[in-house]
Amino acid sequence: MAYYTGSHTKFYHRYHIVWVTKYRFKVLKGDMRLRLREIIYQTCAEMGVDIEKGVLSSDHVHMFVSIPPHLALSTVMQRIKGRSSRKIQMEFPDLRKRYWGRRFWARGYFSTTSGNVTDDVILKYLELHSKRKPTGISR
Repeated sequence: MAYYTGSHTKFYHRYHIVWVTKYRFKVLKGDMRLRLREIIYQTCAEMGVDIEKGVLSSDHVHMFVSIPPHLALSTVMQRIKGRSSRKIQMEFPDLRKRYWGRRFWARGYFSTTSGNVTDDVILKYLELHSKRKPTGISR
């Protein structure tokens, strides 16, 4: 496990993210699939988001990414989904027949964090440190 370094931080924030096409239409094929991949990589590179692994299915996208702490996950997803939707619909005008409302992606996304530290481990760690230093901030 390698920590990423910012100007004043060290971090290891990794997320598994999944989102789907509107109505789960299986349209991510051929040239559109390749272009979507380019757009996502380009958008992530601009924000400093590191893609560990990504998989494009015919109707959804899976990504395992590392996001710097100054960016919110919701901001990253807004930029990726918004930019890719707009560019894909501009470059593939035949999609207008299926997506007449100008929405290529379904609302929302699924995300989970990566790591092996459970809530119990964190609580035990805090309990251990609260015994050493009585100036805790808990109730």
